[in-house]
Amino acid sequence: MKILFYKKSIIISYPASLIEKVISVKELKNNILQLKTNENLGLEFVEEILIEYKFEKVDFVYKAGQYSRRGDLIDIFSFSNDYPYRINFIGDKIENIKIFDTKTQLSKSQLNEIAIIPNVKNLENQISFFEFIPKETILWTKDLKSNYKKIDEIYKNTLEKSKNILQKNLLEKNIFFEDIKKFKKIIEFGEKNFFSESQFFNFNISKQKKFNKNFEIFKEEMFKKTEENYTNIILSNNEKQIERINKILEKDKDLIKFKIIKIILHGGFIDNDLKISLFTDHQIFDRYHKFELKNNQQIENKQNLSLKEINNLNSGDYVVHIDYGVARFSGLETQILNGKKQESIRLIYKNNDILLVSIHSLHKISKYKSKDSIPPKIHKLGSKTWKNLKTKTKKKIKDIAKKLINLYAKRQEEKGYSFSKDTYLSKFLEASFIYEDTPDQLKTTIAVKNDMEKPKIMDRLVCGDVGFGKTEIAIRAAFKAVVDNKQVALLVPTTILAFQHFRTFTKRLEKFPCNIDYISRMRNAKETKKILQNLKNGDIDILIGTHRLVSKDVKFKDLGLLIIDEEQKFGVSIKEKLKSFKLNVDTLTLTATPIPRTLQFSLIGARDLSIINTAPPNRYPIITELHNFDEEIIKEAINYEVQRNGQIFFINNRIDNIFEIQKLLFRILPNVKTVVAHGRLDGKIMEKVMLDFINEDYDILIATSIIENGLDIPNANTIIINNAQNFGLSDLHQLRGRVGRSNKKAFCYLITPPKETINKEALRRLKAIEEFSELGSGFNISLQDMDIRGAGNILGGEQSGFISDMGFQTYQRILKEAVLEF
Repeated sequence: MKILFYKKSIIISYPASLIEKVISVKELKNNILQLKTNENLGLEFVEEILIEYKFEKVDFVYKAGQYSRRGDLIDIFSFSNDYPYRINFIGDKIENIKIFDTKTQLSKSQLNEIAIIPNVKNLENQISFFEFIPKETILWTKDLKSNYKKIDEIYKNTLEKSKNILQKNLLEKNIFFEDIKKFKKIIEFGEKNFFSESQFFNFNISKQKKFNKNFEIFKEEMFKKTEENYTNIILSNNEKQIERINKILEKDKDLIKFKIIKIILHGGFIDNDLKISLFTDHQIFDRYHKFELKNNQQIENKQNLSLKEINNLNSGDYVVHIDYGVARFSGLETQILNGKKQESIRLIYKNNDILLVSIHSLHKISKYKSKDSIPPKIHKLGSKTWKNLKTKTKKKIKDIAKKLINLYAKRQEEKGYSFSKDTYLSKFLEASFIYEDTPDQLKTTIAVKNDMEKPKIMDRLVCGDVGFGKTEIAIRAAFKAVVDNKQVALLVPTTILAFQHFRTFTKRLEKFPCNIDYISRMRNAKETKKILQNLKNGDIDILIGTHRLVSKDVKFKDLGLLIIDEEQKFGVSIKEKLKSFKLNVDTLTLTATPIPRTLQFSLIGARDLSIINTAPPNRYPIITELHNFDEEIIKEAINYEVQRNGQIFFINNRIDNIFEIQKLLFRILPNVKTVVAHGRLDGKIMEKVMLDFINEDYDILIATSIIENGLDIPNANTIIINNAQNFGLSDLHQLRGRVGRSNKKAFCYLITPPKETINKEALRRLKAIEEFSELGSGFNISLQDMDIRGAGNILGGEQSGFISDMGFQTYQRILKEAVLEF
């Protein structure tokens, strides 16, 4: 078999990747399984090869390195493909080969020939990547000379970081550059040359200037280039942006010649030889460039997770079928339906009655979950017990809903302030946002504005995971209120978050007529007195503060909007004081993990609810690992982050030994700079510590859970949580959310004592935080937290009994059905 490279294919890589060796061409040839239609091989032979290649046998494939067999059909997920193959045999002959989608289990296309490739990292005979690619390849290198020392550093650091990576799997600096020299065609670009040049090319190209949303300068540049006979090209793949560009240039179309092409590049440029002036929409509007990740890098969809969960079920586990009740899972069974084989799930009910459920009805089944360790009652097929339980549960939910809705209806009857429609200022603010709105962000912004423009009082809960853009929605709502000469109060749980929001709001609104201040223990008595006087006089438009904000001496001249951030962190006494605040005032509540009562109100429909599920582009799930306290693991984690110029949070929630942790880190990592933050620090010292860490003066911030809420430092992408077993599930999720706020992979290390010493409920929390590590899991965390804590605290004993009888997930489903019927 020949190893083929596609014509004109381009491979882009970087030094840290290229020093790793790859499998040799010969070894790759010997470890490829080629399959063709009409070929006589035998299914058993194919399965033997897959076992030899260390493929994992599962019931349903959902990731590379897996295969499943059902009768004469075998599914294989090769390491070289984005989608798995489905191969149908008749006897020993391959009848057909198809690519299928794991989401729908439906075929996408048919093939005549395929190659199955194992995980090449497990194979021997590895060589330099430069030996693998053809010798006629043209190498393009940037600043190779400046990378000369860096290659050696990467080599040594990688060996030091991981003892599992053997020296024979990495290229040393000298070999790396010797391999490069073997290529006949090498093109260097950048500041410094490594090779003595034989031919020099000069491209008469310059960077496109930045316009910083100054559209007059942009139009002047376009006009100038038109006069000089340049072709003006604007690149954008966003319909909304194209529409805005056309509006901006509409009046000048006779003077400015341009064309818009619906693609995107990283940056614009001017080619003075070809007379081309190229602009990109993100440079015009001063936004971050959004690049797309490949589908196979995205989070597995809900269907895949369902299949994955089935693979993890053990025979005898309790499950709930929405129509028939609680049963035991008893594996998979193949049925013949209309002459075709079909997989079904076998459920065992009372008296060993069997129910077979098609895999196409997975949505009707959920794993039984309840706080109680007592096994649930197995239901009997054909009896009315399950139906009566669902009816009784719905009736109780409707009674609760009626009371809650009557409570909220009284508030809705009260007249509120009707804010005016958006002005050009609001539109300009949204255009100045450096990121592109996610679909959920846009939908939520519209919902909040619509609520504010109505004469009734707004009471909306925005539930979005950490880092999903809730603060931007709050900024837009606050500015809408300020435009109508109303004041805004933003209540936050911690002094650090108050300071963070003050910085964020100030930066976003710096070009607008808006006065912002904050009040917390970081401000001294003189500063606080002046702030309160300015607030009373109406000189402050937006005041951000901790619980100090609800004190009796805080008087607003004309309060129009109250924003509550991280509502779950406020106690009952604060919420009682808020009632006087909220009278005739629009309220916007932001949370990543809503408290159970708030969540219950919203699920029932007593409060307006917006959920932001869409992750910002280019975000990765946070890799979450559970470890016993181990200095080597801590050292390795910190070294890795520091080597990529990142920063680290080290959470230690006991102030009395926090400086002992600092000494420990200094002992194992003497060259790493650390700083400590906790709630007993003087306000001004705390402010300086946080500013210094934000400015990257320190590598590690050792802190208590005071940093839990809202802190946004994109350069910090590793968090180590000491004694993680002592934190609640929502607290762990919030702490983990301090990292992963950029396009870098982030890591969360949960450090605990030996598992034998941890109680069952804490272990369950730790297991749940590991399970919910995907992007957008905050809402699920809240549901899981309700499950772990027991719903009796929220809904009363009878409702808690219903949950024990039917499991939490089924209860949530019936709750939603009851609300719709209500």
